[in-house]
Amino acid sequence: MHRPRRQFLQLAAGAALSALPRAAQAQAYPARPVRLVVGTAAGSVQDILSRVIAQWLAEQLGQPFVIDNRVGAGTNIATEAVVRAPADGYTLLSIGPSSAVNATLYPKLAFNFIRDIAPVASMVHQSQVVVVNPSMPVKTMAAFVAYTKANPGKVNFASSGVGTGNQLAVELFKMVAGVDMVHVPYRGAGPAMIDLIAGQVEVMFVSPVVAMEHIKSGRLRALAVTTAKRDDLLPDLPPVADTVPGYESSAWFGIGAPHGTPAELVALLNKTVNAGLADPKMRARYTELGGGIVASTPAAFGKLIADETEKWGKVVKFAGLKPV
Repeated sequence: MHRPRRQFLQLAAGAALSALPRAAQAQAYPARPVRLVVGTAAGSVQDILSRVIAQWLAEQLGQPFVIDNRVGAGTNIATEAVVRAPADGYTLLSIGPSSAVNATLYPKLAFNFIRDIAPVASMVHQSQVVVVNPSMPVKTMAAFVAYTKANPGKVNFASSGVGTGNQLAVELFKMVAGVDMVHVPYRGAGPAMIDLIAGQVEVMFVSPVVAMEHIKSGRLRALAVTTAKRDDLLPDLPPVADTVPGYESSAWFGIGAPHGTPAELVALLNKTVNAGLADPKMRARYTELGGGIVASTPAAFGKLIADETEKWGKVVKFAGLKPV
């Protein structure tokens, strides 16, 4: 055999062999446990939602999907850990609304979320409910808007902390409705709810799951939901947008992976997540947690992230928010 032909065949064989591991890996994926990094504490809404889908993925794909809580810097520590991980499908990121907010809130991040995280699958959207202390002389959203306009700078609203979703929901409300309220940040929703019930603050935009018990007992009065449509958990409440046209705020959650993760692995994960979202038991569990199912393609989820990043960037600038 001539040397050039022999060299050509050796190179061709080498190329074929080098392609085999990736193809075999894609067919066998996952061959070992997968890590799902969550930037919020165990027991948080995002953590619980992530554990539900992780269990489904494990059952369907035959390997553990292990939750890894990396708390700190408004979920940026978790994001950076995933950005730096190998793009092999074995490290995934739980994505929530903070990912869109942080792009503007933090001026010097070590990553660009839209560029460095590949969207995999959307899971749920979750409304917030506007609740007030019953001593406040309002029973409708229209009355609340009128009251805040008549008392600028005198209504205090609680949040789980600076830059959190429930603060941003109110800042957007202030921007769209043209009202002035005073922010009182707390270390979590629990302490904020205690002071709201005690009358130390007047209003909070909060997850229905957190507020439901207090609404039913009469300790809080519910006025509206923040999503564009009514919420299945609170079907009698109108959207804020019925009173303040153009207002919409919802928490949304999904899964991402490091940029460069093979498309076939992203497609497999997306297909498996969407199958879970179509499963009646899974749908019922997410409804209990206050989540509306939103299945999508990776591209559609990526567009949502980009749109939300632009939207909340404007709110962060309007409110003059700075990280703490």
